Amino acid sequence: MAKPLALTFGEPAGIGPDITIEAWLRRNELKLPAFYLRGDRDLLADRADRLGLKVRFAEVAPEDACKAFADALPVVATGHQATARPGQPDDTSADAAMASIRQAVGDVIAGRAAAVVTNPIAKSVLYRAGFRHPGHTEFLAELGADGGPVPQPVMMLWSPTLAVVPVTIHVSLRDAIAQLSTDLIVTTMRIVADGLRHRFGIDHPRLVVSGLNPHAGEDGTLGTEEETIIAPAIKLSRESDIDVKGPLPADTLFYEAARKTYDCAICMYHDQALIPVKTLAFDEAVNVTLGLPFIRTSPDHGTAFDIAGTGNANPSSLIAALRLAARMVAARPA
Repeated sequence: MAKPLALTFGEPAGIGPDITIEAWLRRNELKLPAFYLRGDRDLLADRADRLGLKVRFAEVAPEDACKAFADALPVVATGHQATARPGQPDDTSADAAMASIRQAVGDVIAGRAAAVVTNPIAKSVLYRAGFRHPGHTEFLAELGADGGPVPQPVMMLWSPTLAVVPVTIHVSLRDAIAQLSTDLIVTTMRIVADGLRHRFGIDHPRLVVSGLNPHAGEDGTLGTEEETIIAPAIKLSRESDIDVKGPLPADTLFYEAARKTYDCAICMYHDQALIPVKTLAFDEAVNVTLGLPFIRTSPDHGTAFDIAGTGNANPSSLIAALRLAARMVAARPA
């Protein structure tokens, strides 16, 4: 790629530093795209020492990251020191994590980086520092607005085995059902279809929509949301030339033969989407945010405080996120 990927720090006390180092060390073996970390070089160097890994670091400007990448892990300073020890977030954690996200997004918007890849954050740590967003996705949407209208972010979990999108995300199940509407489902499907075409290079994306209730409502005997909310959304989407089937029972949507019939499954709430993809492809799944004016991917796991600094963190999901970001950059129309 002509431009590097901007990788965020994530929670400094989590496994973000570990998997960043491990991914860079495998850059030649796996032919990874060039990336730089927006973060604190000193904390990263300390983590490498704790892991017993020999790593060269280079503090660079984003524009110089590709040139440095072959010989050193490029780090672009945020101006926020991080002092947290593995598994022990401290008062510096929230500022370091949020500054990294803001600056990485700013790099992409300014044309210094090709896409954003985010390391895992600890929302509980951010909440104590005044973070007011339900999660990463919503924060990125506000940053992507750049002072204008906030776009609707759509969270996709993608893997070579399965891609899923929950219509409602980080809310309770009770609130998810209350939030569900025909308009929300239609908008979500439009963003997903557009993302599959323009970010993944799929000319004719095929969507499938799950029901909300057991057996997709069983003709109204187990719930009426399929008839009153979901089916009208499917009808409207078909009228907009979106190839979509449903609503179908969620319990038969994810077996192997069914997965071959669609490119992405649209699900009604968080766990309905994430349980199957994490079961089938935990180490390969990537969190993708569609609907933003920039490309964003992320590992599909958390901070794993219990194994931070131990050498037991698996970088596979971060490696998949880096690769997918590069693929999406390549698929994007000029």
